[in-house]
Amino acid sequence: MFLPGSAVRVKNIEDTYYGFQGLVQRVSDGKAAVLFEGGNWDKLITFRLSELELVETTAGKKKAK
Repeated sequence: MFLPGSAVRVKNIEDTYYGFQGLVQRVSDGKAAVLFEGGNWDKLITFRLSELELVETTAGKKKAK
């Protein structure tokens, strides 16, 4: 489920933004507006939900020695 604030990755290999990761800003009518921030640019692009996948953002636990 995609909610505002979710981290997502573009999984459509034919899209210019394939592999880019961003944050969902809003979801409406089967589409999501995704904000990409990088270096000296910010871009808000709309994708169909089927073109996106959630990105795991939790940090892994360090094992105690």
